[in-house]
Amino acid sequence: MKLALDPYMFRTTPLLELPGLVAGLGYQWIELSPRDDFIPFFNHPRVDDAGVASFRKTLAEAGVGVSSVLPLFRWSGPDEEDRQAAVRYWKRAIQIASDLGVDTMNSELNGNPRQAAVCERMFWRSMDELLPVFEKEGIRLVLEPHPDDWEEDGKRAVDIVRGINSPAVSFLYCAPHTFHQGNDCDGIMDRAGDLLTMVHVADAYDHTASSGLRYIVNPPGSQVTVHQHLDIGQGEVDFGQFFSGLERIGFDGIVTSCVFAWEDRARESSTYMRDTIRSYLDKWATAPTLVSP
Repeated sequence: MKLALDPYMFRTTPLLELPGLVAGLGYQWIELSPRDDFIPFFNHPRVDDAGVASFRKTLAEAGVGVSSVLPLFRWSGPDEEDRQAAVRYWKRAIQIASDLGVDTMNSELNGNPRQAAVCERMFWRSMDELLPVFEKEGIRLVLEPHPDDWEEDGKRAVDIVRGINSPAVSFLYCAPHTFHQGNDCDGIMDRAGDLLTMVHVADAYDHTASSGLRYIVNPPGSQVTVHQHLDIGQGEVDFGQFFSGLERIGFDGIVTSCVFAWEDRARESSTYMRDTIRSYLDKWATAPTLVSP
């Protein structure tokens, strides 16, 4: 098992200083999420081969590995030109991950739930082009349904991943998205079984509770999708259920701390999450060993 940090709250830290910072926070693994100087949101990667080589060298010196690379592209949006561009961006991102020696990439279904049928067609078209590239490079793709994706429900998303029918593709359960996925952690994990190879750990409020007033959006009826990534204990996710579910299905994958809410106390949040996640993992009677990079 790998315990990783999504360092998005530290995204202004220079890239070559990031491994040392992560090591100083007590993590041995990074889930490399979008950065403007590496792979930005929705645009072509910015890093060149020399930059990739320098980053790989710095990672090795710090004793830190990259558990996964997380790009976000519009590969299933309703616009075909955007989709074609996203496929080009994906191919470069896959090459970057390969050059880093990384065997896992994770991403979201993307798209738009208000145009779900069109977006699903776009998704499968993109998969037709990209799956052979993942398989050729020996890189696993791990997918999650994100709030406001063309598919948000956890169980249906598991079925989509299973329908891809490739050992190179698996499922990610994101704890702070629990209440958008159907609020059925046990059911989703059981449905996924050994397809579940990654989890994201952060807390969130149940936006459906208190007559839908956990978050208030003005004007009423605005078309928005609201969630948050908080420290464990600051929201309403049942982490006892979450971690016992991982134990029940024999999970032995990547566990990523992905809090985004506290840039003003990012170090404290990251170390708190490290210790709290480890305390849950230590309760497992047969807890898998955390592996080093």
